Amino acid sequence: MASAPTTREHLLEVGLRQLRLTGYTATGVKEVLDLAKVPKGSFYHYFPSKEAFVSEVFARYAESEALRMAHTFGDESIPALKRLRRYFDEMFLAYGPKAEIRGCLVGNMSLEIADHSTKLQTQLEATYAAWQGGIADLLRQAIKRGELRKSVKPDALAEFILNGYEGALVRMKADQSDRPIKNFLYFVFEVLLKN
Repeated sequence: MASAPTTREHLLEVGLRQLRLTGYTATGVKEVLDLAKVPKGSFYHYFPSKEAFVSEVFARYAESEALRMAHTFGDESIPALKRLRRYFDEMFLAYGPKAEIRGCLVGNMSLEIADHSTKLQTQLEATYAAWQGGIADLLRQAIKRGELRKSVKPDALAEFILNGYEGALVRMKADQSDRPIKNFLYFVFEVLLKN
């Protein structure tokens, strides 16, 4: 039988949901405390500031997304480009127009606070670098197996794909449409990555 989460864990869970729903600026400490039904003193017992709290929330989110990527990318019984397509299909199910909470926390935080918090900007930068590195490694496998031309530059292409994904999510929210996602998937997988 699973035990109830500790107060600290509960605050992190509630905080993640609120950050994804309303963003950094609109998510106040009081709001998180009210939703978690936790007294104010408990928050400051565990976290010295809102920035420190969000830093931990984001670290957990980034870690869970890294595990998702490792799980999908690690199945070498499937061709590399099919794993990449499967990964983005999963991501759009999780964060696309039909998701309970739309949008990617990495992208949303980049737009909202990267210029205002050195600590969080550093975390965002590291998350993007790891994410891009995972995609680039998969592209290298595709080149090695003959799925992609040898002239492809995996690091630059991985950056382009990641930027396209994040842009498609932002545009999806702005347009209230899945068209940007469909365009991303079509052009990446039916045009750009065709051998």
